[in-house]
Amino acid sequence: MSDVEGINARLEALEVRVAYQDQVIEDLNQTVIDQWKKIDALKRQLAELLDRVQEVEDSSTGPRAPEPPPPHY
Repeated sequence: MSDVEGINARLEALEVRVAYQDQVIEDLNQTVIDQWKKIDALKRQLAELLDRVQEVEDSSTGPRAPEPPPPHY
């Protein structure tokens, strides 16, 4: 194999590797984007649930007194 053929083979191998790495990076980027969307949605749901719990606590009558012990004590 001549020098030119060897260089061409190495160059082609590098181009294939770069193309593969570009695809992997794009796939990983899309995965990260999807996960951030899910995280944002979960944060919104959690905030809504916390608001609902706070509303229920605020609307309850008076301060919470400790429950009396059961009759068998």
